[in-house]
Amino acid sequence: MLAGFWIGFAILVAAALIFDLLVMGRRGAITVRASLLMTAGYVTLALAFGAAVWAWRGSEAALTFYAAYVLEESLSLDNIFVFLLIFEHFRVPREYQHRVLLWGILGALVLRAAFIFAGVALLHRAHAVIYLFGLVVLAGGLRILLRGEAAPDLESNRLLRLMRRRLPMTPDYRGRAFFVREGGRLVATPLFAVMVMVETTDLIFALDSIPAIFGLTRDPFIIYTSNVFAILGLRALYFALAGVVERFRYLEYGLALVLVMIGLKMLLEAVIDIPPLVTISITLSVLLGATALSLWHCRAHREDPDCMKPGRPGR
Repeated sequence: MLAGFWIGFAILVAAALIFDLLVMGRRGAITVRASLLMTAGYVTLALAFGAAVWAWRGSEAALTFYAAYVLEESLSLDNIFVFLLIFEHFRVPREYQHRVLLWGILGALVLRAAFIFAGVALLHRAHAVIYLFGLVVLAGGLRILLRGEAAPDLESNRLLRLMRRRLPMTPDYRGRAFFVREGGRLVATPLFAVMVMVETTDLIFALDSIPAIFGLTRDPFIIYTSNVFAILGLRALYFALAGVVERFRYLEYGLALVLVMIGLKMLLEAVIDIPPLVTISITLSVLLGATALSLWHCRAHREDPDCMKPGRPGR
């Protein structure tokens, strides 16, 4: 039965990616309306998949899937801000951004699978590793709460400087191509560097988000499937939120509180057991509160530069 669910899940994800590549990928810039429709579609797929898990393994497994999905989707929202910074820094045309995120997501599927199955193997060998994961998650949340998250200095990024030194690269974009032939040799374009930066960003965020999921379950099927649905939804949601993400100034602190809660849950799992439904309720309450506070701030401080930023083209 489990093998059948893995096959069904793989077919579902492959169909979604093919649709993205062959249909949405040919449309150029993704409008906010199309982005919201795509997001709604991915959320519906996740809800339907959770219902199938309910029918297969019962309510507890399904609620754990939903809790993991909500948690991973929430923690992934911070990626949107960094993706926006990367695209603005490299001045990536809006019509090329979908291609970068699509290929970046393919890499994320492989890298996250490696992280998840390695983590599960570690936990089976030494259960005490969960406390190390808990410390990592707790430290990540406290870092944001105490110091805030400064915008990354992309020009000083070591990987970017290494690519510029070692990799022959064209000075400008060549359409949607990652590589072109010039003078008889294969040369990278800046779009390839952008994709590598996006992939690296997702890998860094996974170091916080994946250990957090272990605070809910050790089932690799639940962890990986919830991760994949969250990643797919995140990429679709990017085009709707890219123009207004700065307005949600308190959202990252809400995410930090969620990380602190999960970290403490992992460290105290021997003495306290929080059901998945409670985790979902707390996570949604914290994030909705942070969102409402952000909107209130913009309403009360209309002169704030972030609140005054117009939406992006394509609405």
